[in-house]
Amino acid sequence: MTITIEELKADVARLNEKVVAFERAKPRVITVDEAEIDLAEGETYAGLILNDDGTPSHHLVLLPGEIEATWVDAKAWAAKAGGELPTRREQSLLFANAKAGFTPRWYWSSEKHENGSCAWFQYFASGLQSFDHVDRNGTCARALRRLNP
Repeated sequence: MTITIEELKADVARLNEKVVAFERAKPRVITVDEAEIDLAEGETYAGLILNDDGTPSHHLVLLPGEIEATWVDAKAWAAKAGGELPTRREQSLLFANAKAGFTPRWYWSSEKHENGSCAWFQYFASGLQSFDHVDRNGTCARALRRLNP
């Protein structure tokens, strides 16, 4: 049996494809350092937000209390409480890890909608996210603080 250069090149190409697939499938190891987080009275630890690459970004601590207000007033209230409104991504984590701290109502996020006159909010009965005008009254807000890992 005679082996041709074309067969050898095809074998090398298949082997290279296998090497690339193997390297992509290599397990990654992510180490999350143990965090010691001091909670004030009424605060709730809500979890860790990850970066897009899966590395730790920051911890969320839900502050006590809530307000029913327009988006602008809710942002001012959160700042006065020593925190900020959560982002949409953070609201998803709050729904997953701290839902018991919310009534089944709409809660403002810190994010304005692309149209400029609306802001995003989340319904804490179902987790649905939507948006409405920033002057909408009757929407709740909770403040949180962020801690670096």
